[in-house]
Amino acid sequence: MNDSIVVNSQNDTVTKQIAVGSSDVDETKTKQLQENLQKYEQLFGADEDAFDQPTTTRKELWSYYLYYNGDNGVGPGSYSQALFQSVLTGGGWDPAISPIEKGNCTTGGCVVSWGLGTRSVASVVLIANGICFAVMTIMFVALGSAADYGNFSRWLLLPSQWPAGMVFYIIAYIAYGATLVFYAALFPRLSRCMPHVRKAREEDLKNGKINQEEYDKIESMERNHISSVSTAHSNIGYLLTLVINLSVLLPLQGNSFGNNLALCLTNSYWVVLGIWWFIFQQPRPGPKMPKGSNYATIGWKQVALALREVTHLPQTFIYLIAFFLLADGLNTTGTLISIIQNQIVSFSFLEITYLGLAQAACSITSTFGFWYFQKYFGIKTKTMFMVTNFFSVFIPFYGMLGLWTNTVGYHHVRDFWIYNILFGLFQAPYYAYAQTMMSEVTPRGYENMFFGLFGITNRASSIIGPNVVQVIINATNNNWLGFPFLFALCTAASIVIWFVDIEKGRDNCRKYVEDRKLVQVAKESGLTIGEVIDGVATGELVAEANGSSSGSVEVVGVQTARKGHVD
Repeated sequence: MNDSIVVNSQNDTVTKQIAVGSSDVDETKTKQLQENLQKYEQLFGADEDAFDQPTTTRKELWSYYLYYNGDNGVGPGSYSQALFQSVLTGGGWDPAISPIEKGNCTTGGCVVSWGLGTRSVASVVLIANGICFAVMTIMFVALGSAADYGNFSRWLLLPSQWPAGMVFYIIAYIAYGATLVFYAALFPRLSRCMPHVRKAREEDLKNGKINQEEYDKIESMERNHISSVSTAHSNIGYLLTLVINLSVLLPLQGNSFGNNLALCLTNSYWVVLGIWWFIFQQPRPGPKMPKGSNYATIGWKQVALALREVTHLPQTFIYLIAFFLLADGLNTTGTLISIIQNQIVSFSFLEITYLGLAQAACSITSTFGFWYFQKYFGIKTKTMFMVTNFFSVFIPFYGMLGLWTNTVGYHHVRDFWIYNILFGLFQAPYYAYAQTMMSEVTPRGYENMFFGLFGITNRASSIIGPNVVQVIINATNNNWLGFPFLFALCTAASIVIWFVDIEKGRDNCRKYVEDRKLVQVAKESGLTIGEVIDGVATGELVAEANGSSSGSVEVVGVQTARKGHVD
């Protein structure tokens, strides 16, 4: 008996007509899937990335860059933490001085009331960051996968009472972290939709002018390009925002109202530059939401599925775990250094601005410099990333030296000039290469889910470092005792990342996507997976495609050798 089945894709651009003959299929045929991925791609080759997504325009790309230019982190990353720590310090006291007198903290220890006891100011700041992480973990998992479906991802980038200050700090930091994660998840799709990348994929690769490895290199370099330029724009925005803020900080030096005006200018800058993304962004919808799922549950279901199938994406999860530890250590190191820096400069927005200007200028130079150096010599992403990782390890090592000497190790203002210059020169490219590495081992169509997981490990979050370090500091009242643990954490993570195999990771991702395409086609057509595999392997299923002048596949007819062609 013949069954004719018509399957429409979510945007009705692809119609698959499949003829089915009743036959028993040996279950062992499923092993042939991996051997016939190329044939399967030719048979069901209407890929949504290739045909359904609009080409990235110049306006869209530049609006993407400008959004990151405005979302530069000056507010939540620099000023907000300084304000929060200043309020804490103002409500705290030096435990070495008796009797207790609030507001007498200088460069020594400083504690605040906490429950029935006390806790050091540095410990409270780290706890606040830990709370931010806990909330962002839930949010990134829940919303990250939801953004892979429909048009949901278009809108995810909308951006003396110290407990109240802590609440506001946490809210601001979470919101900032969310914009970073979902912004980063967009660039793999933008890079694949760039005109020259689409031409390489849709024409050169399909016509045999280039092989898969050559295409992977083209797409990888474009990812590096967009990632590097967007990171550079973040630092350009950081620089410009700080320069603009000098217009109020210098005239109002010593007046706390100047700090409020600086925050107002910082937020206004983001609004003015970020609005263009919502105007010029083109819709790139994912597939329809699966039956039985919704935006609140799909994230947890997909993460559970991903974790169950970790053996299919070993390189992806090795990188995620290793980078989780590296980012955790580096983020906590940055927070700890900022705590010490704020104390050394007496929470001066002006001094913080000067230090930030040095970091921003070095960041802009290094981001472009690293990219052009990589492009000129054709160096792989992983190699460039490992160069930056050396300094990720050196930064906490330098702080650890401060345990044995006051000459170096973040005891003087000059140490923070060294830190900000080194951070700018090597950590700005670190962020660019980290997310490019993630994109290299992310399955196509699952960007938001995996970048949601990546966001948990990225610069907006940390979990192990803050909790361990705050316990150490609270027990010893010595901020520098946190650096040995952070040095060990960063070193161990960098060693693991060295062994991540990017090429093998790409192959794993390709097979992961193809496996799920097969399941989807089987469900939509009424065929079993075994029947589809068997037909492809034996040649009994033959693709018949009618292409439009634009090159997009409109109809894919499939016939069986035994049953004849089905109209």
